[in-house]
Amino acid sequence: MRSGLFLPPFDALADPSVVARLAAEAEEAGWHGVFVWDHVRWREPVTDVADAWITLAAIATATHDIRLGPMVTPLARRRPVKVARETATLDRLSDGRLTLGVGLGSDRSGKELSITGEELNDRRRASMLDGALEILTAAWTGEPVYHRGEHYTVDGMRFLPRPVQRPGVPVWVGGYPGKAGPLRRAARYQGFFPVDLEGPDQLAEIVPDLASLRREFGKDLAESFDVVAALPPGTDPAPYASARSGAVCIGRCHMVDGGVPVGRPLGRPGAWRDPRWACARHWLMEPAPRPGARAVTCTRWRSRRPARPSLSSADHKGRAEGPRLSKTLFLKRR
Repeated sequence: MRSGLFLPPFDALADPSVVARLAAEAEEAGWHGVFVWDHVRWREPVTDVADAWITLAAIATATHDIRLGPMVTPLARRRPVKVARETATLDRLSDGRLTLGVGLGSDRSGKELSITGEELNDRRRASMLDGALEILTAAWTGEPVYHRGEHYTVDGMRFLPRPVQRPGVPVWVGGYPGKAGPLRRAARYQGFFPVDLEGPDQLAEIVPDLASLRREFGKDLAESFDVVAALPPGTDPAPYASARSGAVCIGRCHMVDGGVPVGRPLGRPGAWRDPRWACARHWLMEPAPRPGARAVTCTRWRSRRPARPSLSSADHKGRAEGPRLSKTLFLKRR
């Protein structure tokens, strides 16, 4: 079981220091990851929106072991050379704890693309996303990057220093599970976040499709690959766990329409299975929510890797390479 928080840095959570304190408390309580939404605008009644990357830097300086990252960054509205610098810097600041969530982005939740003049065509944004990912993966090698594409040009630039993680920062790709493009894109990287997952039956269809695509691309199926599933509050994760033999839950979170997790104990990971924790308001509201506030829960999943010997706390010092969502399964040795 792996547990994480999936937070929108909106309104009362638009203060990076608040989110950093939450992340430190989550780490102390035994949670394994803190991920934040990456938006420049959101629909009403949200008014305040914090920058995801500044917030992640605050989380990195306030914690030691917890995994962190944006979920997800719409790369089509970012300059890939700037993201290359940001990801390497943040990975070094966090001692190799960054996971980069990426996606096409959408104009439906606040018109943040149209109101700022960004590209609205899905196919063009998909092409921009692929080009940006090519630049990022090349930049993380530390070698000169040569890229001349439809949208971006990099002519022999080196991006140093490199990220701590080798060969680079793990990438989770977000997308709708019924579309071939996001699945094929995700299979080339380290994880998939199916948006609007309909249920465990759909998850059972996604996982073998991803495995097949990874074989097609020549990927080693023994390598770590994550699948992220968002579930409504109080949903029993057992059917999702049984959707594929060997699946392991790696995270969950609650969010209540901008409520602040201040002044209430986070509690241990897994406490959400207790009915008292089925509703997020037990620990994510301070102050009380506005009328009509909605609760959202998300759960992340991961295919089981071959068993590794447990490591003592001393073994973890200085081992920053690879995902470290826990002190056992997600720690890679250098």
